[in-house]
Amino acid sequence: MKKILLSIVIITAISNSYSQTYKFSKKISTSGNDGWDYLAVDDVAQHLFVSHGNMVNVIDLKSDKTIATIPNTKGVHGIAVANDLNKAFISNGKDNSITVVNLKTFELLEKVKIAGVKPDAILYDQFSRKVFVYNAESNDATVIDANTNKVVKTIPLGGKPEFSVTNTKGLIYVNIEDKNEIKTINASTLKVTNTWNIAPGEEPSGLAIDLVTNRLFSVCGNNLMIVVNATNGKIIKALPIGYGCDGVAFDAKKNLIFTSNGEGTITVIKESNANTFSVIETVKTQKGARTIAVNRTTNQLYLPTADFGVKPEPTADNPKPRAGIVLNSFVILVVEPISK
Repeated sequence: MKKILLSIVIITAISNSYSQTYKFSKKISTSGNDGWDYLAVDDVAQHLFVSHGNMVNVIDLKSDKTIATIPNTKGVHGIAVANDLNKAFISNGKDNSITVVNLKTFELLEKVKIAGVKPDAILYDQFSRKVFVYNAESNDATVIDANTNKVVKTIPLGGKPEFSVTNTKGLIYVNIEDKNEIKTINASTLKVTNTWNIAPGEEPSGLAIDLVTNRLFSVCGNNLMIVVNATNGKIIKALPIGYGCDGVAFDAKKNLIFTSNGEGTITVIKESNANTFSVIETVKTQKGARTIAVNRTTNQLYLPTADFGVKPEPTADNPKPRAGIVLNSFVILVVEPISK
């Protein structure tokens, strides 16, 4: 533990030697007053899919206009874009279903009922042409054939799954939040092949991957990002990040990792090589902006949030109340590189 704390102090000092490279740029407003979770970029069409209560807002990133609303996605959490199949798959946490829509017209193709309880994060793996749905309450993953939209298997995970990534070569990685683990799944056999403890990281949520250096970036509830060797599960580095992080994005062009911290910041981390990482800056965003997506074409970052009212006093029935959302305040924050 002493070595980790010393590493954090050194990293923080190093970050002070960098000038600011990213800035808040603008806000994109869209309709709706409910909560939100993940968002996803269709890099081909330059569309942004935003989970929003019981619907998905689709925003044209060339005009910043909402061009479609996908309804009846009750308790929506995640969106997986499959450009090669012209489909998007949407996880609906309140009715245990997956909505499948046409990626160009946004019309409903099928609604798939699953046995998993409270589907949350969702991943499309082009290598296997399968969709992996992670169910928060049944502690398992539902696997769907992306061509037929049929459920092919349920994989027990032994804990609460969070975000997931693919190495695009047949291996899937998923954070297990309540066990402080990353599990690997073989995309062909649909079996768990490894379980890696990521201590000192606790309550891992967001996950990203560098396909070149084969490194995983797992953001955790105790204000750490854990860098993991995606081959053997070895911990490479523990880096300090902001409070309330639920998402992480990797820009492969710039070798930068961005953690979206609900406190209202982004921690920017530079990957110098496979074993060298440093915090280079903190970008101010807005309270509640805890999930993130990166546009691989423009290098812009997108974070959903809203304004909040006064937090109610705790009661016996509601000991941990949350502040309500101010009406018509939901926005997507856009953060972008500062031109040199």
